[in-house]
Amino acid sequence: MASSSRHEEYQYLDLVQEILDHGERRPDRTGTGTYSIFAPRPLKFSLNDNGKPILPLLTTKRVFLRAVIAELLWFIEGNTSSTSLSAQDVKIWDGNGSREFLDNLGFKDREVGDLGPVYGFQWRHFGAEYIDARTDYTGQGVDQLAELIHKLRNNPYDRRMILSAWNPADIKKMVLPPCHMFAQFYVSFPRQNRDGESSVEKPKGHLHCQLYQRSCDMGLGVPFNIASYALLTHMLAHVCDLVPGSLTHVMGDAHVYIDHVDALKVQLEREPRPFPELQLKRESGGSIDGWKVDDIAVLNYEPHKTIPMKMSV
Repeated sequence: MASSSRHEEYQYLDLVQEILDHGERRPDRTGTGTYSIFAPRPLKFSLNDNGKPILPLLTTKRVFLRAVIAELLWFIEGNTSSTSLSAQDVKIWDGNGSREFLDNLGFKDREVGDLGPVYGFQWRHFGAEYIDARTDYTGQGVDQLAELIHKLRNNPYDRRMILSAWNPADIKKMVLPPCHMFAQFYVSFPRQNRDGESSVEKPKGHLHCQLYQRSCDMGLGVPFNIASYALLTHMLAHVCDLVPGSLTHVMGDAHVYIDHVDALKVQLEREPRPFPELQLKRESGGSIDGWKVDDIAVLNYEPHKTIPMKMSV
């Protein structure tokens, strides 16, 4: 955890309060309406506590952890069909993959659930020509995730360790442009001196991630996104034999949907509890591919109870 005695979750709660107090009333794509501010102060979360892996999973309400894990593994697979998530009873993409939603966007020839070249496709096949969710894209496009892992293992000082979901050429083919769109990774070696040399045996590097998110739904999306990119950073550290360091969350349009206001006021009255510990059950240094939900365990997550919020689509 951070050295400050104030719980890191207060960064999130303080931002929600700021938006409720000072946010601009704005229309939005969904027709719901929001209170919004632009470019708030970034949130920063520690990913380990004296060597113990920590997952910044918000505690002032229960976050749908199983969906966080399933969706991230779905991204890593390069999967673009919501039906595989729905089969796991994770229905967060069902609205965007429905027949009505696809037809309204002009995707009348697509199968239900085919979301187009969204996150996972860009992570694993950037630049490939998207056909449909059933096509095998093996060897096509740029595998950004594989390139990132190669750099982390072989050149941890590289300043081009980037994962981008924002591909202007493919935006019109997606059911929804990426909200969390860009991440940069950085490996630090804390015990080195200013000349880059260490007086003791070279320690393991600490892996840090900075996420840029253009559109930030503070009620439902942001708690989910924090957990997802924190988990991704943990997984990358695990397969690259690094120590998880920190997650910095940079936001563009940070907003509260009008119909989330009352629920968030309830959440603001709650006191944060300790973040849970993360346990990855695979041997370190392996592949990022082929992970299962059971390979990831979250220990001692004891949040306040769920606060229902409607998802706008």
